[in-house]
Amino acid sequence: MKASIISIGDELILGQTVDSNSAWLSGELAQMGIMTSLHLTAADELDDIVRVLAWGCEHTDLVLVSGGLGPTDDDLTRDALAKLLGTNLIQDDTQKARLEAFFANRNRPMSPRNLVQVTHPVGSTMITNTNGTAPGIHATHNGVQVFLMPGVPSEMRTMFNSVIKTMIHPDDQSPRAIVTGKINTFGMGESDVAVILDDLMTRGKNPLVGTTVTAGICSIRVRGEYANTTEASAQVESIMQQVEQKMGTLVFSRGDTTLEQTVVDELLAQHKTLATAESCTGGLIGKLITDVPGSSAAYAGGFVTYSNAMKSSLLNVPTNTLDKHGAVSAETVQAMALGAIQQTGTDLAISVSGIAGPDGGTSDKPVGIVWFGIATRKKTHIRTITGVAHLLGDRKKVRDRAAKLGLQAVRLTLLNEPIELIGWLGSLQETKHPIETK
Repeated sequence: MKASIISIGDELILGQTVDSNSAWLSGELAQMGIMTSLHLTAADELDDIVRVLAWGCEHTDLVLVSGGLGPTDDDLTRDALAKLLGTNLIQDDTQKARLEAFFANRNRPMSPRNLVQVTHPVGSTMITNTNGTAPGIHATHNGVQVFLMPGVPSEMRTMFNSVIKTMIHPDDQSPRAIVTGKINTFGMGESDVAVILDDLMTRGKNPLVGTTVTAGICSIRVRGEYANTTEASAQVESIMQQVEQKMGTLVFSRGDTTLEQTVVDELLAQHKTLATAESCTGGLIGKLITDVPGSSAAYAGGFVTYSNAMKSSLLNVPTNTLDKHGAVSAETVQAMALGAIQQTGTDLAISVSGIAGPDGGTSDKPVGIVWFGIATRKKTHIRTITGVAHLLGDRKKVRDRAAKLGLQAVRLTLLNEPIELIGWLGSLQETKHPIETK
């Protein structure tokens, strides 16, 4: 069985609201062994809605629709379904009584306009909405089941889970179990990941492997469809392990675990502490770390040293270093990382300084250039490693990528892996600084 999911609303078409309903419904259907093959969105226009309903019924076995069941003139989904079915709308007396009781129980007058919500096409049935005023509608068109649901996510989810899910019957002659997995990487572009995965990503395979990139995180997604969940899970897990073996330590998690969560978990596991020294990222690395509950046991704190004066006064960056090499340089981030680890007594420190733009770049130091420094405390010395990355995008994107790159560099350092595994880092230099003893 294949399904199409349709979302209705001008606010979705105009980009004013993000369609979360379709993603959620796809996930629920996958757990039922039903593959979603179409996501469609239509404006609040009668003919547009009729067209997408007809398309869904022509190309799939199940059509789920959310939105357009309210009481206003732009709520036209029920009218569109009636036009598709070639019939009229009629009133449901049971739903009318429920609607009147809804308003009466809240001591609110009911507008006559609300009565449109209890109308449905002849031959269809209404589905009670226990969380709101808009009932759902169930109909069949050319053998295809069609369900109309309210667009409010909480109302839609309750209606689907409590009623609609029990009414959907996948093809019993060929039951399928769909299992998915996600592996998250950072530090390599999507095209390079595809080269490494090679034939694992060949289309038409089962399990199927694909990649998506969100805010610099390249995720490898694996989907398997088999006769039962046990077989599907085993096959997907086998491919997941092959992906992890090929991608190595650039893999930082599975599922929805974030990079910052992974870094904090590793710090806690090793009983180590971290400090940050940030310039162009303005404290973003520290913010990401402290978003993680329990991070106080691993994160000592950070320095946001945007000006040269603050770099000198708080992190003891020599003024002659700043004068000679500038704030955006290997020498400065080395001194920043060294100052942070010395000031806080932590096991590690990460520093970052760059030009996020849109202004401030030069031919020698263009917008997007970001230098990184990592200091690691050893028994007899402190080791620093510096490197540079040329990050693309606007100011927000450069800062975000720089923060994540810093976190990945910390993670690799904790794992005793070379940070040059991050493909965007270059000009690496390591230095040992003796620890002064009194």
